[in-house]
Amino acid sequence: MPHRLSLPALEALIRDVMLNSRVSPATADSVARALTRAEAEGISSHGAARAPVYAGQALNGKADGLVEPTVERTAAATIRVDARAGFAFPAIDAGLEAAYAILPESGIAAIGIANSHHFGVAGHPVEDAARQGYIALAFSNTPQAMAPWGGNQGLFGTNPIAFAFPRQDRPPLVIDLSLSIAARGKIVLAAKEGRNIPEGWAIDADGNPTTDSAAALAGTVLPIGGAKGSALALMVELLCGALTGSNFGYQGTSFFEPAGAPPRVGHMILLFDPARFGGGDVAGRGEEMFARIMGQPGARLPGERRQVLKEAAARDGVMLPDALYEELTRRAAGAG
Repeated sequence: MPHRLSLPALEALIRDVMLNSRVSPATADSVARALTRAEAEGISSHGAARAPVYAGQALNGKADGLVEPTVERTAAATIRVDARAGFAFPAIDAGLEAAYAILPESGIAAIGIANSHHFGVAGHPVEDAARQGYIALAFSNTPQAMAPWGGNQGLFGTNPIAFAFPRQDRPPLVIDLSLSIAARGKIVLAAKEGRNIPEGWAIDADGNPTTDSAAALAGTVLPIGGAKGSALALMVELLCGALTGSNFGYQGTSFFEPAGAPPRVGHMILLFDPARFGGGDVAGRGEEMFARIMGQPGARLPGERRQVLKEAAARDGVMLPDALYEELTRRAAGAG
């Protein structure tokens, strides 16, 4: 039977799981906030189900839960963060904090994060920046899951892209998408639950279309927009792998396997101070566009569903499958 938990209770539970898995208190806090936030927004593939996976990787040394990221300002508007094979969330937090400190002077900031782990929900760091009044973009490469267009072997990651734009007296507009038709985490979750996936998400190891989630994991996911999505995935590989000095997707190890070498992928976050670009009332101009969109019957803005779910979760809590709740409870108690 599913279990209902308030968001504070879920966050505390995940924190205890991480604390019992060779993770420092500061990192446990950062991870628990990120996974709870994802669960609250209905993104279960990036939510509480990741906690046992992260915990296993910390225990096996695939992710260093005790390390602290290093931050270096390398030029007037550039920041390099080395996650040092630790979890991504503390590195993201540190990079954003450094960027906010220089933006009043620089007007723009680029954060390159190297040697990192699973980026989580790409929309979260850009949303946080937009709540500070900045326009933001984020990119991350991930372990290989997608063949280049015309190929049949995984080379690129699913490589999420996110964008956020501040709004007037409302939560920011957030656009968050994977460059695969479906996030690999959704296929992993389907395989774990014995479910099929929709047609058109993936091909099997022989290059044939499949709805079998296990066969899809042995094959590759498909890019959005065909060749165009594949080209964008390559762009992200170069921004996040080559530019930060991190692994490319085909070099990074799985985010889901409990043991092995650290993934050491890269992330890139770009922030812009709207006041520095001569656009006048930038937020007001944005509202003009949003009003035009909403003026068309059936149209909606990206991210609206997430906001509705977040508000409901804050009020009513979230439901966890019985098996997941029991595993989290066991790990939180130190039972492994």
